[in-house]
Amino acid sequence: MENKVVVYWFRRDLRLEDNKGLQQALASGLPVLPVFIFDTDILDQLSDPYDRRVDYIHQALISINDTLHKYQSTLQVYHGKPLEIFELITTQYQVQAVYCNRDYEPQAIKRDHAVKKKLQKNGIQFYDFKDQVIFDQSEVVKADGLAYTVYTPYAKKWRSELQQEHYKTAKVDLNNLLKAQPDNIVSLANIGFRKTDINFQKPTPDLSIIKDYNQYRDFPALDKTSHLGIALRFGTISIRECVSFAIKHNDTWLSELIWREFFMQILYHFPEVVHRSFKPQYDYIEWRNNEEEFQRWCRGETGYPIVDAGMRQLNTTGFMHNRVRMIVASFLCKHLLIDWRWGEAYFAEKLLDYDLAANNGNWQWAAGSGCDAAPYFRIFNPTAQTQKFDKDLQYIKKWNPDFQQNITPPIVQHEIARQHALQVYKKALQNV
Repeated sequence: MENKVVVYWFRRDLRLEDNKGLQQALASGLPVLPVFIFDTDILDQLSDPYDRRVDYIHQALISINDTLHKYQSTLQVYHGKPLEIFELITTQYQVQAVYCNRDYEPQAIKRDHAVKKKLQKNGIQFYDFKDQVIFDQSEVVKADGLAYTVYTPYAKKWRSELQQEHYKTAKVDLNNLLKAQPDNIVSLANIGFRKTDINFQKPTPDLSIIKDYNQYRDFPALDKTSHLGIALRFGTISIRECVSFAIKHNDTWLSELIWREFFMQILYHFPEVVHRSFKPQYDYIEWRNNEEEFQRWCRGETGYPIVDAGMRQLNTTGFMHNRVRMIVASFLCKHLLIDWRWGEAYFAEKLLDYDLAANNGNWQWAAGSGCDAAPYFRIFNPTAQTQKFDKDLQYIKKWNPDFQQNITPPIVQHEIARQHALQVYKKALQNV
């Protein structure tokens, strides 16, 4: 068995710089063994071996490992169930403690609790730190200690609490890593996945985008959004770096970063939203749930050009512009009366930047069932949205070039679908 070490467990923080948990591990006084676990409990749920997200993680890990080699260390990458992997690690090393950064998803909390319990039985401490958010758990709550369920007062309190220390860079000294022979990490093929077309590059906020974010973010053809969703999802960029940049350059982008934390604290305080509506009465809606119409929506064959363009962009690239995400989500829930959970699951399968808290929060917002959601009678008109945000049809022409040939007749008529949705929603909400 090797000498005494502490383990640093990478999860949603795939970077060496400005990393709170790693900083604390390296300051422990013991050599740090850096590890990552390709969790089979997660990977086994992915049906397509061509998954850009797994490839993105894999490339980020290679980048980390290349840097560790410069410090005569290496990243230990495992494939399996975390509990079993830690049993293996503790037979190979005299582990004194495990360090990591906190995760707020229900399954992650359950996993971490099990790992912590197992380690502590063996006299090994488990330390977790706040890193992927500025404020977590109950740091931003109402005067009575309860969680905020409306964004505006949450954001106001968030801003009032913010101090420079909250987004100060966590300096990391890599000189206390466990010395080890440089080694390559496990291949994609060995964990059951294939190389994709994604190309990991160290992410950074783009001033040319962020400085005008408030003016151009709603116009999909301009593509003037940060494209940092995947980086924030997997922690290849620090939230502190983003907040610091937003404070200097664009308040609207800061508001979007606060929305991210709002949905994360909703998920933390109300984990039941994963399976049911935040507003329980919305679970009484009599969804039509027409399977054929759902498949047409998935394929981008609804006959509504901007909806179809958005779905084809998603299916092709794993990305969809945020304004279009709202349009296609509203269309599924309101025009087709298909349960928001169907759309949420499809986005979870396809989106590069899929994040449970944001995905769930935004789908429930679109359906009207979530906290601080759009009212049920707010139904986006895809044609009006097109005229407002893609009037020259540049976005539609790029992702749905055959729309002018009228190949696909509209799946529903807007006004008829709108009236039907209003009746169904009203009936459900009146009967509670």
